[in-house]
Amino acid sequence: MMRIMPPSSSSPASSAPSSAPPGPGTPAGRKVSWTAAARILAGRDQVATLVRAIVYQQLAGRAAAAIHGRLVAAAGGEVEPEGLLALSDEQMRAAGLSRNKMASLRDLAAKVLDGTVVLAPRGLTREGDDEIVARLSAVRGIGAWTAEMFLIFQLRRLDVWPVGDLGVRHGYGLAWQVPEPTARELQPLGDPFRPYRSVAAWYCWRAAELYAGAADSALTR
Repeated sequence: MMRIMPPSSSSPASSAPSSAPPGPGTPAGRKVSWTAAARILAGRDQVATLVRAIVYQQLAGRAAAAIHGRLVAAAGGEVEPEGLLALSDEQMRAAGLSRNKMASLRDLAAKVLDGTVVLAPRGLTREGDDEIVARLSAVRGIGAWTAEMFLIFQLRRLDVWPVGDLGVRHGYGLAWQVPEPTARELQPLGDPFRPYRSVAAWYCWRAAELYAGAADSALTR
């Protein structure tokens, strides 16, 4: 296996101060560690995160960002289920949303409100990864991949193995010097990395960048 070195002790992340300034929901004057701050932030704006994921599907970053910005403005600056459902077809079309994405956003909002999709921080902490993926995948326009990215990057779950991700499969093949595995073949190959398969996935993404000359991505910055 080719080695991919983790961040060194001199990396910006490891040299960061040990505490972060208080934010909303944090008592003034109370020092919060960077790890605790990450947990706090991961519990906020879950609906907004999923709305952004739907808007960005199959679009170039700049175009998606423009559409997302117009949608947020139309919703009054906050992305909440009630606000999304209150938007008319004309307002959504003016933001640049396709008919399919309009339907997906409304389905997401409705399922959050009726409890099919649980996004409250306390509710999420009680749900396992598979249950969250199943609930999110019930939303029109959200598949297993989007749900897994939500688990890894928003909820900071450590043991997610996104076998459907092309970058993970490609990076695994490069790092271990084997033919690129299919999703089915990759599934058991993640078992030795339990309970930290999300970290292994990160290394696979990084391998695709380092060994194949791919550009750095938001996933590994």
